[in-house]
Amino acid sequence: MSKKTFVTKEQIQEIVKSWPTPFHLYDEKGIRENAQAVKEAFAWNPGFREYFAVKATPNPFLINILKEYGCGTDCSSMTELMLSKALGFSGEEIMFSSNDTPPEEFVYANEIGATINLDDFTHIAYLENLIGEFPKTMSLRFNPGGVYSLSNGIMDNPGDSKYGFTKEQIIEGYRILKEKGVERFGIHAFLVSNTVTNDYYPTLAKTLFELCVEIKEKTGVQMNFINLSGGVGIAYRPEETPNDIRAIGAGVEKVYNEVLVPAGMGDVDIYTEMGRFMMGPYGCLVTQAIHEKHIYKEYIGVDACAANLMRPAIYGAYHHITVAGKENAPCDHKYDVVGSLCENCDKFAVDRMLPEIEMGDYLIIHDTGAHGFSMGYNYNGRLRSAELLLKEDGSVEMIRRAETAKDYFATFDCFDLYKDLV
Repeated sequence: MSKKTFVTKEQIQEIVKSWPTPFHLYDEKGIRENAQAVKEAFAWNPGFREYFAVKATPNPFLINILKEYGCGTDCSSMTELMLSKALGFSGEEIMFSSNDTPPEEFVYANEIGATINLDDFTHIAYLENLIGEFPKTMSLRFNPGGVYSLSNGIMDNPGDSKYGFTKEQIIEGYRILKEKGVERFGIHAFLVSNTVTNDYYPTLAKTLFELCVEIKEKTGVQMNFINLSGGVGIAYRPEETPNDIRAIGAGVEKVYNEVLVPAGMGDVDIYTEMGRFMMGPYGCLVTQAIHEKHIYKEYIGVDACAANLMRPAIYGAYHHITVAGKENAPCDHKYDVVGSLCENCDKFAVDRMLPEIEMGDYLIIHDTGAHGFSMGYNYNGRLRSAELLLKEDGSVEMIRRAETAKDYFATFDCFDLYKDLV
């Protein structure tokens, strides 16, 4: 089975005249169409906001596109908060959900008016000691424990997760925050990663909605927003059926009307934090075949490596591969597609059936628009590649230059040898 690419061999041949492989390429048209679909899917909720998970794709050009569709940012570190502020996001447009949080990050989040979403019961007193008076809006993160399952099977094991409050802790947490003068309240939960089912959000919503009704009854705290967080995934494999965001939005609306409205909570805002769904399918890693090896297996060596895309190496994750210009050729050759790192896990594909690959062919590695470039690193002294945007009019814009050796050695400037390196 195949997946359709958003870039052709002919376009790649033009792009490499200005920017050599490897590079991450993003599809502006796809990003915009998807952002509009998300906005429409939740239009039934007047206060809806998608908080894009900055960690997925921390590129200001791409985040600015989402900003045009009313998106905020979901941050989990100081630099993500700084980037959000620099891009003009402020106050309630920024959600700060962090764990094991350094004190200076809480302080900065409070200074810029971000909504702080606490991860642990002990953080209530910790935050109060840091900043004194609580902000008027606060959120708490819920972990139901146990195993989380849907009708189509077990999805994940929240009981093994380091995140969130227990049910008893979160009820007590809201009681304390109310006594401390907090006026607006939210709840957040992230239970499952990369689900390819339209059932996840509605099921999670029902869990949170029922809990919010119970919290109101026991503490008098009325939720102002319920943050479903992320977990809505993408179809990495060609045989998978992608999520239908409009069906997901309708499913959440149904549960909202069944649980919250009868409880007098029909004015609660719904928030989401869908990094992978917002960007994943609209990015690819373009790399060139530069070596072949014939030993116990057939290997194709490319000029990208796990430093450009680490998901296959650390998770064994599947990313579909298209050989540019050979989309209709038979997949009758079995290859391991590998990078140059001195690690045997540096493989983009293992025993993958592909068309015959010749040296110089361009390989398009799909679905790298989220957790692709952002998870890059410099092991073996490998440098991060450029990020490019394929614009709606067909032109290409560089939105992050490739690293240079000077960038890599910049933090050695305290050593005498620095001048000899750069």
